[in-house]
Amino acid sequence: MMPPIEATEIPWTSMDSSPDRIKVIIKNVLKTNPAVSQAATVICNTFEEIESEALDLVPNSLPVGPLEAPPASSSSATGQFWPEDMTCLAWLDAQARNSVIYVAFGSFTVFNATRFQELADGLELTGRPFLWAVRPNFTDGVVGEGWLDAFKRRVEGKGLVVGWAPQQRVLSHPSVSCFVSHCGWNSTMEGLRNGVPFLCWPYFADQFCNQSYVCNVWGTGMKLCADEHEVVTKEEIKGKVEQLLGDEEIKVRAAMWKDKACTSIAEGGSSHQNLLKLVNLLREQ
Repeated sequence: MMPPIEATEIPWTSMDSSPDRIKVIIKNVLKTNPAVSQAATVICNTFEEIESEALDLVPNSLPVGPLEAPPASSSSATGQFWPEDMTCLAWLDAQARNSVIYVAFGSFTVFNATRFQELADGLELTGRPFLWAVRPNFTDGVVGEGWLDAFKRRVEGKGLVVGWAPQQRVLSHPSVSCFVSHCGWNSTMEGLRNGVPFLCWPYFADQFCNQSYVCNVWGTGMKLCADEHEVVTKEEIKGKVEQLLGDEEIKVRAAMWKDKACTSIAEGGSSHQNLLKLVNLLREQ
């Protein structure tokens, strides 16, 4: 069963308004769906307890998640697009427990200048410590390096801006209080695995559906809402941060799902057993 979702946020309408882009997405879905049913096994980065109804619709699915990469060495980060700034971990060590807002939007999200500056101003307006991952191509080029450098200087001591963060280690850090996220599936699983409440800001494709799971099904986060100009304002960011961090029920549910996620990958758990099944299937080939 699919969670409730706005009609305007269905994957093939939320990418952009280009008819050609929409046509490509629909053709891809029509091509992929039959292939899924023909596959002997579909390996999924999820676990049975979190979306059993959806998994029932894919009888050949084998959920083995939440998946986690092994700790990266100091010289390389497996599977990452950009070098991870490990200095942010020492900065997190110096922050109070459950105090830091972690902000990251994955590998593809692009903000225009207005959205970028409202986000920056909103984080500053919260008055809380924040760690913000701003990769090199995060904006569309309108925001200059000079503006970002000035912002970094202005929030020095309170906020930290890095190019790319070791996300799994950040989300497991005791100082992190919430995760402002685009709700990509990997980020969603990582946040869930670590019991971190979400502020959801999806960009395209399945991220809107993932947001609905977080907010409407699992109850572990809140949605950031845009104004009539499609901008999430600094006041909205400040208000939702305060609302989220003051909601004890969300924190309890986040902790509950963390426990279920950890149980699933522990020895004897559902994902652990499915992983053993996968190993046996590979040995039979």
